[in-house]
Amino acid sequence: MASTLTDSTRRVTATDTEAAPLGSTPARVPGAAEHATGVKGAKGVKAGASLAVGREADGLAVASFVLGLVGLLVFNLLLGPTAIVMAFLALARRTRRRGRAFLGLALGVADLVVLAVLITANGTAAWSLGG
Repeated sequence: MASTLTDSTRRVTATDTEAAPLGSTPARVPGAAEHATGVKGAKGVKAGASLAVGREADGLAVASFVLGLVGLLVFNLLLGPTAIVMAFLALARRTRRRGRAFLGLALGVADLVVLAVLITANGTAAWSLGG
């Protein structure tokens, strides 16, 4: 019986890799799902989907932080509320970067505070970059 080594934990024999007759259910190769996904059982599909959602939530947290930071300098009327919404979405999706999401939330609120101070002091929301 010929056998080939596929990894250090199990051997696949020639009978495991033979095609099943037409109309029959193919035999399950032990450990094939775990080997293909890297995660045991049906949790592999959920873990993969959860990983994608986690990455998206982490991206939202970082984007919220960056937009809040840039919003302190320019376009705070637009970037402040956007940073706040993205921070809440990241927190709702349980990001691993909670600190950045909270910083994005705080910076988004600070953007609106800076806008309110500028409107109160100048009576306008116009920015003057040239001095």
